Amino acid sequence: MSVRIRRVYESPEPEDGVRVLVDRLWPRGLSKDAARVDEWPKAMTPSTELRRWYHAGEGSYEEFAHRYEAELAAPEATELLTHVRELATKGPVTLLTAAKTPEESHAAVLVQLLG
Repeated sequence: MSVRIRRVYESPEPEDGVRVLVDRLWPRGLSKDAARVDEWPKAMTPSTELRRWYHAGEGSYEEFAHRYEAELAAPEATELLTHVRELATKGPVTLLTAAKTPEESHAAVLVQLLG
């Protein structure tokens, strides 16, 4: 199973496989054609409240990851995680995010859960 993270602003590559946008908001300044997003499962993204809390610097990445995993336990999010996991068994999946540090973002939490 191959799941990787890339910034959505990077040019698509053939080895990306299925490109899944994992941000709740569409990335600023990027057209849908340029992004070449195959799926956008919004119910699998962090809630607005959690996202604002983390970006305000009120907590650690570890606490954010813990809270996000709790949100992902919701039925709709669990169903979408299962779907993305199934996609990854068929070929490469690239999680796309606008986060400046993807390795300390919700995308990294998703890679761990999908792995």
